[in-house]
Amino acid sequence: MKSAEMIKNRIGNARCAVLGFGVSSIPLVELLAECGNEITVHDRCDFERLDARAKGLAERGVRFVCGEDYLAHIDADIIFRSPGIRPDYPGIVKAVENGAELSSEMELFLELTPARIFAITGSDGKTTTTTISYKLLEKEFENTDTNVYVGGNIGTPLLSKVGEMTEHDICVLELSSFQLFTMKRSPERAVITNLSPNHLDWHKDMDEYVWAKTNIYKHGCTHLTTNFDNETCIKLLEDCPCEITLFSSKSTEQDMRAIIPNLKSAFTVEYGLIWELMSYKHHGKERLCNNSVLSTEKILLPGTHNIENYMAAISLTNGLVSNETVRYVATTFKGVEHRLEFVRELDGVKYYNSSIDSSPSRTAAALSALTENPIVICGGYDKNIPFEPLAKALKEKAKAVILTGATAEKIHDVILKEEANIGVYIEKDFERAVGLSRKIAKKDDTVLLSPACASFDAFKNFMERGNRFKEIVNDFK
Repeated sequence: MKSAEMIKNRIGNARCAVLGFGVSSIPLVELLAECGNEITVHDRCDFERLDARAKGLAERGVRFVCGEDYLAHIDADIIFRSPGIRPDYPGIVKAVENGAELSSEMELFLELTPARIFAITGSDGKTTTTTISYKLLEKEFENTDTNVYVGGNIGTPLLSKVGEMTEHDICVLELSSFQLFTMKRSPERAVITNLSPNHLDWHKDMDEYVWAKTNIYKHGCTHLTTNFDNETCIKLLEDCPCEITLFSSKSTEQDMRAIIPNLKSAFTVEYGLIWELMSYKHHGKERLCNNSVLSTEKILLPGTHNIENYMAAISLTNGLVSNETVRYVATTFKGVEHRLEFVRELDGVKYYNSSIDSSPSRTAAALSALTENPIVICGGYDKNIPFEPLAKALKEKAKAVILTGATAEKIHDVILKEEANIGVYIEKDFERAVGLSRKIAKKDDTVLLSPACASFDAFKNFMERGNRFKEIVNDFK
């Protein structure tokens, strides 16, 4: 059955409102148009500034409501919310009170797909963990009838492929707090990599942010993997209905069992190896089994945080992927673009692009992964998150800091309070900030773009920011 037919069977002749005309919603609108439903797209941008596909859809009968008041009046049977739009806008609340169903492209996909769903969320590391998980399953099931897909917050929207999926297939999804906020379905298996303050410009507070993340396991998930070294993650386990696996790069199995006595499995690091620790009953007695999975030296990606990403991915795919496949991926996967990505070496200076680092904890992880003390380019859009952890990390690991973007002064003030003995420069223009790094770097130095902030003050997304950094660096003479 085609994807559009599956959607039509689900929604019937419902009048549909699609809020936002972006990456995930454009394929949804196209599929709804194929179904022949009455569709209204609501977007803040003027119609002329929308994606070029809007014109063709309008000619097919899709109605567009654009401008500042785009959410003021919503008249529909089903509302599909794009991830960046909060569900508590008065217009949305009123429509739901009048009987509209609130859904999303991702929730519709989860409802329709027959495939098994494995999903990852967290504050940091979710894209790398998602990619590792996908590569593990893709390698394990190559030359079989099982197809492996990757999507969600990365890759291409999967709704248009739902018609080709079967119950033998597996989808690996990265899910953000924005996507999870109104989710009423959970994957079969889930990972929460870690939790730290993030997106507090969108969420009302940290409690709401964490609450949104918990939807990844509250609605039918059978197995949750999370980080024992993260206090917020451990607090979630008090009312978690799933079977639990913990991972830790710092603690032992005994440490974990002291907190979680009924723990069935865990992953730890000892003697340079990742170990799987399992509990089982034999003749009525509890016994332990240890399995050496992977030497950490085999992992091409630098840093302790990437060892943790591998433990999370191995746990997520446990029972489906062999140790041989794990070792193959670890020794061949060189990383995801914009994550500690080596750009070039010029005049003895190495340049790295880690534009994905949109929070202080991500930048701290990137700094810890490098053996050098780099010149760090930081700053960007203000998500109203505290920068004290960033200042501490920069004090310990940076040779100098170039601050740019909307948060430049805010980070500068926190660094001053930390009394860090490092050079601090402010250059708000991104291109000039990157150029400044070329001027102050000496032979054997490292320059690291690790903004610790989102990109929206100057760029559409972190990819555009990272690509611009690479262009500038590659143009250096």
